Formats: sequence, structure tokens, C-alpha cells
Amino acid sequence: MSAIVTPSKSRAEEFRDDEAYARELDVSDPLRSFRERFHIPGRDDGEPVIYYTGNSLGLQPRGVQEMLAQELEDWKRLAVDGHFKDTRPWYSYHEQFREPMARVVGAKPSEVVLMNSLTVNLHLMMVTFFKPTQARFKILMEGPAFPSDTYAIESHLKTRGLDPKDALLVLSPREGEHTIRAADLESTIEQQGESIALVLLSGVNYYTGQFFDLPRITSLAKSKECVVGFDLAHAAGNVPMALHDWDVDFACWCTYKYLNGGPGSIAGCFIHEQHAGNTDLPRYAGWWGNDPESRFRMHLNDTFIAKPDADGWQISNPPIFSMTPLVASLAIFDEATMPALREKSVRMTAYLRWLIERQPSSKFECITPQDPEFRGSQLSILVHDEPQARHVALQASGIVADFRPPNVIRVAPVPLYNTYHEAWRFAKTLCQEMS
Repeated sequence: MSAIVTPSKSRAEEFRDDEAYARELDVSDPLRSFRERFHIPGRDDGEPVIYYTGNSLGLQPRGVQEMLAQELEDWKRLAVDGHFKDTRPWYSYHEQFREPMARVVGAKPSEVVLMNSLTVNLHLMMVTFFKPTQARFKILMEGPAFPSDTYAIESHLKTRGLDPKDALLVLSPREGEHTIRAADLESTIEQQGESIALVLLSGVNYYTGQFFDLPRITSLAKSKECVVGFDLAHAAGNVPMALHDWDVDFACWCTYKYLNGGPGSIAGCFIHEQHAGNTDLPRYAGWWGNDPESRFRMHLNDTFIAKPDADGWQISNPPIFSMTPLVASLAIFDEATMPALREKSVRMTAYLRWLIERQPSSKFECITPQDPEFRGSQLSILVHDEPQARHVALQASGIVADFRPPNVIRVAPVPLYNTYHEAWRFAKTLCQEMS
């Protein structure tokens, strides 16, 4: 995967397990100053928590509160005129995100739009790109996928008159394994590709942290004439991508995880330019997807005229207050750059894994792929020894991690604001003897 940067200092033999070493890694970290750009939640004693759930909700960038206050002031002062006046007019507000978001996912600006929420966008993309025929009618997805994806795909199939038992093809790990083998995924596409209308996988699996080989999957699926789409909820802002160059048909993602857009923030959508310019493609239309040249003709328009790029899939005008935090967050991504963030992510995740795997294997098992090319900023830890008690102990120590019953603890060492010393402290706390 050419977009993945694997730094030389990710090999286990180069690490040490003493606290001084962890602090040395932080001192030499070229991205260490970015931590100060975020609000870190505090414990009762005032010390910052170790926040390892950026894969669920990213931290708030500093400056967001002031930006939101400014938009509220503009609303108070300008009312409807705020659509066309002041620093960031609301009418064109969404346009400022095209270039920075395109850089995050490896797209052309005209291929990217922020709109709706992730699951809504998946439905909208299936309206356009899922074109079942009598012979080709299946959707291929991975298991376990995030539940909302399963609900969306199953319900969408039903609305198209298809039975999910026949039309939904779910590829799961082999018995006794936790991640999907590339060979199994490839053989499924190879053998059943002629019946698959749409390949719709996660970029990074939410449960295991497995990063799929997106360019390989896309190439193989399209050789079988399948349409290819990805849910990038756990990939956007986490791993470098090149959606345009990989020839992906469409992709959707949320912005409240690694992209730090705030709870329930606006979602993103990618539509490759080979499709985005085709205004005849079927879609659910709304006035904001109209070409801006005719958008405000309102009742004078005889019909919907789609804007000939990704904007043409918009339905409603954008929610300004939901988008404002991304102004601050994407500026940070532009400054830090995805390659640099990826380099730290690979090294810090490898270090944390090494610390955990020094413990007896009977207690802990990292089910996230070992190879850094196939994981992002996440480790999913299968805990065989008192999993719930260990999660409670983490919480009591000021460590915010995610527990997935019955015995998986997910942690996300985010390179923008987590440190190597936090990784060392987490491993010491997780692996302590339980009474």
C-alpha cells in the first residue's frame, strides 16, 4: 500500500520498557506541540486523563468555542444577511472544507463534500451506485461491521425489493481468528464477483482495527465490474489514503472521531470525478444540490439541475454550527500533515503493543493486525484475565478507554494529542496484578 508510511523505528527490538525511555520518545517527537492545541479532559485532582477514545469521539481543538461564539454573534447581528456577509458567509460555508478534506482522504476538491451524517450518506450513495440486476444483485460487506452499516444495508436491500438473506454477502474471519484474511476477501470477489453489484467495506474495521488493502480490493472488484464504496469512519484522519488515484467509486465518513469535529458533526462524502460530473445519475435530490447558478431561482426552476461535482448530491443547506469545529481541526491537519501523523501513529502504536505483549500471553492478546500496514491508530486487546475489572481499574486511574463486551478493550493512541509516556502508563496500569 504505497500511501502507508512505515517508519524505521517501529521494530520491537528497538524499544525499552523503562519510564525514562518513554519520556525520551516524547522529547524527540516532532509533533509534540500539537497536544497543546487540544482541550484534554481532567481528572478530579486536576491532572489530565489519558484519553484513548479518539476513535469514538475526538478531543476539542482550542479555539472552537470562540469560533462558535462568532457564528452566534453573526446570527444575532446579521440574521439572514449572514449568508452573504462577514468572514465566513454561510451560503458558501461548506466550500472552505473542500481542499483540506480532500488532502486528508487523497481526493480532488471537486470530489469531496460535507453533508448529512454518515449513515444518511451511505443510503444516498446506495441510491446512486447500487444497481441490482437479476444476475448481479449482491452487496459484499465485512463482519463484524459497525451495526449501523449492517442496518443501513439490510434496510436498503428491503426497500429495493431484495431479501438480505439472498442479497447480503458477509465475509467474516475464519473460525478461531479475529481478522479477515486478504486471501479470503480476494477469493470471494474472484469467485462471486459476477453476482456482486456493490462492494461496501469499512476502511478500518471498528472492532479489530484492521486496515484493509483498499487499492488492492478496489482493483480486483472493478476487474469484476463491481462498484466499490467504503465506510471510512475509522480511517479518515487516521490513515493516509488516495481515493482518487485508487479509483474508488465513492466513500463516506464521519468527522467526530479522528477528525475532531465534535459530537454528531457533519459527515463527509467522496464521489470519484468519473461519476461526480454525470448529472444524469439517479439520486435523491434537494435544493442545495442544485447548480448555484440556478439554486435561488426557486419556483422558477422547472426541474432539478445537479451541480456537476460532489456538491450535486447535497440535499439541504449545511448546518453551520455543526461544521464550525472542523475549521479549527482541519487547519491542524494541514499543519501536521497526514504523512507525519502516520509516521508517529505507526511508531507509537507499535510501542504500546510491544509493552502489552511483554506480559504473559495467557492474559492479553492484541487482535489488531501485527503488520503496521494493516492497522491504524488503534489496538483491540482481548483480555483473558478479569477484563471488566481491568477496565474499571483503568477508569479509576484516569484512563479513558473503550470496553466492548465480553472482553475487548479498544484503545486509540492518537498522534495529535497522545504521548509515548501515556502509552507506558497505560500498559503498566492494564497489566498490573489484580487482587
